Amino acid sequence: MHLLPYSLALSCLLSLAHDHALAAPSPSSSPLPRSIPLLRRSRPRRNSTELSEWLRSQKEYIEAKYSNNPQRKRASGFNLITNQNADSSFYGSIAVGTPAISYNVILDTGSSDLWLAASDGVSTNDDGIPTFDPSASSTFSDLNTSFSISYGSGAARGTLGKDVVQFAGFEVDSQVFGVVTQVSENLLNSPVSGLMGLGFSSIAASGATPFWQALAESDGTLDSPLMAFQLTRFNDVNGAQDQEPGGTFNLGAVNTSLFTGDIDYQDIPDGQEGYWIQELSALTVNGASVSVGSGSAAYAAIDTGTTLVGGPQDVISALYAEIPGSQALSGQNAGYWTYPCDTNVNVTLRFGSSSVSWPVSNEDFLLEQASRDTCVGAFFALSTSGTSAPPWIVGDTFLKNVYSVFRASPASVGFAQLSETALKMNGALGAAPSPTVGAVAATISGSSANAGTDRSSNANGAAPSGVLGSTLGMWAVAFVSGLVGGTVLLV
Repeated sequence: MHLLPYSLALSCLLSLAHDHALAAPSPSSSPLPRSIPLLRRSRPRRNSTELSEWLRSQKEYIEAKYSNNPQRKRASGFNLITNQNADSSFYGSIAVGTPAISYNVILDTGSSDLWLAASDGVSTNDDGIPTFDPSASSTFSDLNTSFSISYGSGAARGTLGKDVVQFAGFEVDSQVFGVVTQVSENLLNSPVSGLMGLGFSSIAASGATPFWQALAESDGTLDSPLMAFQLTRFNDVNGAQDQEPGGTFNLGAVNTSLFTGDIDYQDIPDGQEGYWIQELSALTVNGASVSVGSGSAAYAAIDTGTTLVGGPQDVISALYAEIPGSQALSGQNAGYWTYPCDTNVNVTLRFGSSSVSWPVSNEDFLLEQASRDTCVGAFFALSTSGTSAPPWIVGDTFLKNVYSVFRASPASVGFAQLSETALKMNGALGAAPSPTVGAVAATISGSSANAGTDRSSNANGAAPSGVLGSTLGMWAVAFVSGLVGGTVLLV
């Protein structure tokens, strides 16, 4: 497995373009535990119109995404991630079917459904999107359940099926996933073929148990019922390519070489298992405290499938009030703020009852440069009222600064300080990991959604426009937003 405003009507030209990042997992012959490298993609240069459109699409993406509401040897595995378009998204690779074929998928802790583009009707000869062919797999089973993913500017439709799925050294032999056969133009971009949701089953629109959760609930399969991410930073690197090494995803164990000190775990609030929820208990900007409220008003979804950080209008406004020279955008890009590029902005976040405040670096707070002197901030105002989504969505702008761990039991999220080994990967140009099919450490049977049962949920947010159609960032915005929080429509 990204957001900005329109009203950059400050007659400013986009002088600096930031790359989007995707992470792709790769296999390893090393003994368990294994790790998966991620890849990142360089940022395309945008003019002022394109920047404005991109900012709007990022905001709408998140709004749409959250609009609805036997004995085995224990093991662990990993997947190398790809950073796509300068931190815009991070993807890994899975293998599906018999014989197994690899596909790149966005790794998204903000949703819970797995889906792939199918060979029937989605891809053309020249778009380069690898597609899944059900007829080529001897183990594929059609569940006779149709579904549709709907956005303001497009849609994807298909059916539910189940097949053998491999990921990070593990295999689920009856994993339910969506097989997409119809998509609106520019909804998918090479080399990504789909999305893997890593949230809890309670928000899965398909009704299926997510891959990671099936393993975690299978007694004795994983060393520990958790998964972990280390994400790289390339948004401030000139010359970064569309795809760069994006970091590492681990399943069943943490990678102790990528963090230092203790992992600071905070439990998910009671009854909130669905998204990976944390209560935001403190927020500072350049040392000044900003009030965030308490309880459910300060709940945040920790979301690897979202680029930016979105929060309530009043809190975000108060944050920028502490940055001299900041200015709220209006019109199509209402919710975003600009500020002087020569201002260093250092934000910290604290969660739950922890005493640790985690930083967001100046490099990550600076989302885009709108003109020679004006930059757009990566924190934006987001309204989730009327939905089941929490008021805060905390994405990769924050997660690039920590080692993050998502633990099933007890249900909690943990953060740790990145090690020197991890930090040296930031900006280190290199080849993206190649999707591969390898040996698996353990195989289990997945749970199925009810065959022949139609489901539906509606996405209220609009999908991103075609301005980003040529980038993976556009794809991630459109699709990721449609899948989180049950925006997949089963009709």
